[in-house]
Amino acid sequence: MWPENEQTQNLLNRRKSGDQTAWNLLLQRHRSAVLRLVQMRLDNRIRQRIGVSDVVQDVMIEANRRIDRYLDNPGIEFHLWIRQITKDRIIDAHRRHRATAKRSVDREYRLHQGGCIDHSTMNLAAQLRDQDLTPVAQATRKEMAHRMEDALLELNEVDRDIIFMRHYEQLSNDEVSKTLDLKPAAASMRYLRALRKLRSHLMPPSEDSSGQTTPQ
Repeated sequence: MWPENEQTQNLLNRRKSGDQTAWNLLLQRHRSAVLRLVQMRLDNRIRQRIGVSDVVQDVMIEANRRIDRYLDNPGIEFHLWIRQITKDRIIDAHRRHRATAKRSVDREYRLHQGGCIDHSTMNLAAQLRDQDLTPVAQATRKEMAHRMEDALLELNEVDRDIIFMRHYEQLSNDEVSKTLDLKPAAASMRYLRALRKLRSHLMPPSEDSSGQTTPQ
């Protein structure tokens, strides 16, 4: 989801030397990832008041305002830095327009409405159900996505967030550990626990842990 770090570093070095064109290229390279993150996490009720593109533009403006401080003391990789700015802008949009939503937008992860019924959703569902995406499973794509969505909503915020980071944002365990300010081993353990919880919510009550249907 996020651009490769090697080219990013090259553009950052050029920006630090005063190359504004390099900075514009860097923002452009990250725009699609920022857009996808906003699409995944911005509540649809909020979108009635503020568009996805507006939030993306706010991210770019804020990144431009803060880039010199980042270059003086990077601390984390650039994509994790701009990712945090994006999450901050989404949270800010939710807070400013929360009154328009009937329920907490912190629990809004509507994959089918956010344009995120993709191979990531289907592959994750298949992995957790111990099955391949057969033609029959592909035919029930929307049903599987809705079940995955409901299962994600049953998780607490931290567990849900780590699933999104690993499977939808495709962040590595080291990147997740930096984002959550955890040691890599702790981040890995938290991810495994979140997967187990997600699997338990995804499984129908009539199925046991092996994925087989139990007699009624």
